[in-house]
Amino acid sequence: MLQKFQNHINKILPFLREKKLLLAVSGGIDSMVLIHLLHQLKFDISVAHCNFNLRGNESDGDAEFVKSICGKINIDFFLNSFKTSEYASLNKLSIQVAARQLRYDWFNELLEIEGFDYLLTAHHLDDSIETFLINFTRGTGLEGLTGIPQQNDKIIRPLLIFTREEIENYAKENQIQWREDSSNASDKYLRNKLRHKVIPILKELNPGFSNSFLQTLENLQQSESMVDDASRIVYRKVVKDVNSQKIINLEELMILPNYQAYLYQWLKPFGFTAWNDIYDLVEAQSGKQVFSEKHRLLKDRNTLILTKKKEIEKEVYAVYQEVENSEIPLKISVCDKGDITFGNKDIIFADKDTLKFPLEFRKWEEGDYFYPFGITGKKKLSKYFKDEKFSLVEKENTWLLCSENQVVWVVGKRADRRFSVNETTQTIIKIELK
Repeated sequence: MLQKFQNHINKILPFLREKKLLLAVSGGIDSMVLIHLLHQLKFDISVAHCNFNLRGNESDGDAEFVKSICGKINIDFFLNSFKTSEYASLNKLSIQVAARQLRYDWFNELLEIEGFDYLLTAHHLDDSIETFLINFTRGTGLEGLTGIPQQNDKIIRPLLIFTREEIENYAKENQIQWREDSSNASDKYLRNKLRHKVIPILKELNPGFSNSFLQTLENLQQSESMVDDASRIVYRKVVKDVNSQKIINLEELMILPNYQAYLYQWLKPFGFTAWNDIYDLVEAQSGKQVFSEKHRLLKDRNTLILTKKKEIEKEVYAVYQEVENSEIPLKISVCDKGDITFGNKDIIFADKDTLKFPLEFRKWEEGDYFYPFGITGKKKLSKYFKDEKFSLVEKENTWLLCSENQVVWVVGKRADRRFSVNETTQTIIKIELK
């Protein structure tokens, strides 16, 4: 196994040789074998151990055991003790999710503070099989069927080509000590049920199951890579990135025979799960929306618009002539007639005597109207938006500057003629969108 491990490193992970490595070590057989392999090959390694305080004296014993092994082979040891149950309760998480968050937050801190290049974990092929089956039973896309990735940014898993049996045989042959986690014997968790009941049957049906599964994973990973390439090519034709929005052209999208697959690829990173609702959105009427935890997908005419969910924000701001407010992107100043310019939608000039300070800076509301230049009478904002073909997102992001609730300016768009400068104006106010 040592030679196979060295060959694997030389072929796939050669960049690890001169790096400073941090090993996540529980004290179980997998992580203790990983220490042994890397120590034998003289890598620059240190060890991090998490005590989650979930198994009483057994948890403390694991920490002492790992610490003693590190002392014997003279490698640095880092320990963190967590109040996992308390953290899980406070954040309304399962114990498993809480433990995962705690350990990886701490690992990332160690990487940064201590200057480690990579974090290595002892996940092996059987772990990858279990992950495949868990995702398969819950429903997933192609990415959920590719097992555990060998590298995810700074996290490296160099044992993924080895089975649990190979690791156990190596540990016995080299008299490696390890600690048994009593929770691994329980079928309380789905992963353990698969490990103890399902996978042994698969291996009984096919003695070469592990090797054939590894080949299947490689095939699936290549397929996923091909899908990603195709997705990026089509993305450039169908989607426009405009500021913080992604605008999907439905006419271009629906030409594609498998457009739902592309929507899945593009939207899955944003936390969406209601895929049938998203697919229905394609042919829904304008204004329909689907939400993830942090994002919104909106149907607007012949497009789908992806935006972040809006934070709750103050609706009305007071605007004073003399005092600038950092929350308001407006600059107000007095100017001369000779300073008046035309053609810039980000600047208006108003007659000070027609304004009642403080002005109001707020989002538009249904029923708002103004008196734009070039037409007789007033015009509702809703009609103005329709004529100008504003998208729903553009309407949501439209702000008004008002004087006693009368629209002075559809900010950055159109001014109201009631407040314009004329020959009788004594003081001219310049209002500029910063």
